[in-house]
Amino acid sequence: MQDRTKEAYEVVNAQGRGPVMLVCEHASNHIPARYDGLGLGAEARESHAAWDPGARALAVILSGELDAPLIAGRVSRLVYDCNRPPEAESAIPAQTEQIAIPGNRDLAPEARAERVETIHDPFASALASHIAARQQQRPPFALVTVHSFTPRWFGEPRAVEIGLLHDSDTRLADAMLARAGDTHFQVERNAPYGPEDGVTHTLKRHGIRNGLPNAMIEVRNDLLTTPEDRERVAEALLVMLVPALDALGLPEVPHA
Repeated sequence: MQDRTKEAYEVVNAQGRGPVMLVCEHASNHIPARYDGLGLGAEARESHAAWDPGARALAVILSGELDAPLIAGRVSRLVYDCNRPPEAESAIPAQTEQIAIPGNRDLAPEARAERVETIHDPFASALASHIAARQQQRPPFALVTVHSFTPRWFGEPRAVEIGLLHDSDTRLADAMLARAGDTHFQVERNAPYGPEDGVTHTLKRHGIRNGLPNAMIEVRNDLLTTPEDRERVAEALLVMLVPALDALGLPEVPHA
């Protein structure tokens, strides 16, 4: 397994040969020192607003099981959200559900451009180059992004446990949802978010644009607390994902 690390991203299992490329945009809550913590306290920097708790660990398990390359963000989405295009206001949010972000308020165009150039662009370029390299090798593959979400939203509980999200290309999500009944989780389509919420940027730019079957996995983060929890969720995802890949005619997952 070859791993590579840069400031904005890391690549886990770069030489993976499986029929999937994994992405975890919100893997880290790290805020580089030059941003002075964005003016936030420790509690805010550790909260779901800053990252997707458990998502990277889950993605690493899937990477191992599927022999899949994983491109993961290494900077908090409060600095720059790599699942948003540069023109989106939400790419550098000044306010989240409950948290005001002083370091993002009234940013000068030059400060915004610096974050695009040092965080968004390297992440997007790394993902694009890995996709291009895999496409040159010919075997088809799917693009799958891994996220987590909070059990409550503005105080309201969320019953959904695993969401399978898609944009205009529904192939992979459809095939996975066909196997959702084989798991013990509450699995729903385009929940707790959908394309109307602006969350499918990576799917559109890197999946649909390249003709790759694609889907976004969202897991409620209270199901990802312990290593055992994450293994259970990974097993359920594989119950859906592996047959879905087969149904789409993608190569079998290689075994050691």
